[in-house]
Amino acid sequence: MHGRAAVVVPDNVLFEGGAGETIRRRLLKEYDVHTLLRLPTGIFYAGGVKANVLFFERKPARPEKAWTEKLWVYDFRTAQHFTLKQNPLTRAHLEDFVQCYRPDEDRSKRVETERFKAYTYEELVARDKANLDITWLRDPSLDDADNLPAPEVLAAEIVEDLQAALEEFAAIAETLQQARGEGPATEAAPVAD
Repeated sequence: MHGRAAVVVPDNVLFEGGAGETIRRRLLKEYDVHTLLRLPTGIFYAGGVKANVLFFERKPARPEKAWTEKLWVYDFRTAQHFTLKQNPLTRAHLEDFVQCYRPDEDRSKRVETERFKAYTYEELVARDKANLDITWLRDPSLDDADNLPAPEVLAAEIVEDLQAALEEFAAIAETLQQARGEGPATEAAPVAD
């Protein structure tokens, strides 16, 4: 009770129906879900995985009223491009979020910005399936081909993502082989025609 948590969740947790919707509605009612940080792609090994950090606090039962009053959403995804090696995410990149979040102040002192918007409990539960996958910013690089990263930057990001994926698959293959008692993975022998 009165505990605080920050949980990293993939995008689908924010919008899936069925059990996902049931959990979101319960979470919004029984917990004070106060902040959602939408993370950019390219900061985890699984390339293309879109993740978020959901901040909430546990409160005692209050059946007459939901604990979540406002969910503050910080869009750190739109127009942000990070890679694991060439352009890694650093603490300095999160400074604006920290300033908006105001960790040592009452949340009533928060102020909306271009990237930081508040949504009331009523607005959230009125959305189809209590969908928390909320976006309002547009990525200008997607609208104008002239603003896309240079081809060599895109190519380097693709190579980096593919190399990271290959390293992950190699580690998984080695772990599976070791679990079967086959020893470390080796390169496959050429196949005869």
